[in-house]
Amino acid sequence: MNKLFDIESASKIISSGQQILFIAGSRQALSRLPKGPWIGGTISYFTDPAGGTCDQEKVFIHALPEWIAPVPRIERLNLENVKEVYQRIPSNGFALTIIPAFSKLHTSFAVDAPSYPDFATAPLVGWISGVHLDDLGKAAPAVIDGSTGEFMESEGVIAYVTLPDGHYADLGIVNLFRQGKGPAIKFPDGGFSASKAVIDGIEVDFAAWCREQDIDVRLPLVADYGGAMINVSFQTISADHVDFYAPVFPGCAYHQADPIDDYPTEFAKHAPEGEIAFACNCILNYLYAELEGKVTAIHGPATFGEIAYQLLNQTLCYVRFQNLASGH
Repeated sequence: MNKLFDIESASKIISSGQQILFIAGSRQALSRLPKGPWIGGTISYFTDPAGGTCDQEKVFIHALPEWIAPVPRIERLNLENVKEVYQRIPSNGFALTIIPAFSKLHTSFAVDAPSYPDFATAPLVGWISGVHLDDLGKAAPAVIDGSTGEFMESEGVIAYVTLPDGHYADLGIVNLFRQGKGPAIKFPDGGFSASKAVIDGIEVDFAAWCREQDIDVRLPLVADYGGAMINVSFQTISADHVDFYAPVFPGCAYHQADPIDDYPTEFAKHAPEGEIAFACNCILNYLYAELEGKVTAIHGPATFGEIAYQLLNQTLCYVRFQNLASGH
């Protein structure tokens, strides 16, 4: 598993009664799949074992192993119940969610997740669905509940997975970016855009400052959240404000990242050992690192955002299962 399949092969896998599947593909490809125990999201970019590719005809499948029982609980995720997401994750398990990009749910989760009850006390992983880049502004990202075949553009889907005794979900993040030596940047207000910033203690027009510094928008802002490097990627620099692909938070000190010389080589150095159950990478990594045709160590959709406890940018996240008795 963990690779692209044509529709005929994917349909056979679904019909075989395989343990719950997580499927990524274009809307037209997902619409051709039979109903069954799966959830999915729209995207057309993938890091496949054969190399990075844009494919609107095939679908990428992650499958949970058959030893997982009971069958995961699949639910819709909306603006009301998303606040309870960490409380609803099984005590011995994890949850995988897919949320449509640009939806109110996407914004709400991105900004408010750290304030939800029991934030980050249980493994939550997933991704933000997207569209082919040629269709930005023309088609809406969506998720699909495979049990009904229904596409949703404002709600998400989530699978709550219980693991057998002695097993646990190891949620990992691979972020190659580190804070550079440039000035500390703080924002008086949080959110997906900023007009003002405090740079080395001086308040500035942030859009004007970015233009004056001729910053490389391929390099995200990076904050140190208790030892974890968390990226905020640039979307656009407008006349009077800067838009991001993830929210900035007031009070956090950001530095623009140092450049990465050879992404595939650096990524291979940080690839985890063991079998990966699920993984996703960022569409910006795919584009900026020119991953089309290049082979990477971990495979999955290249998404409009990654979820590892909270929304991430320009990061890869993954889940692998560990056995407490064996240590792996």
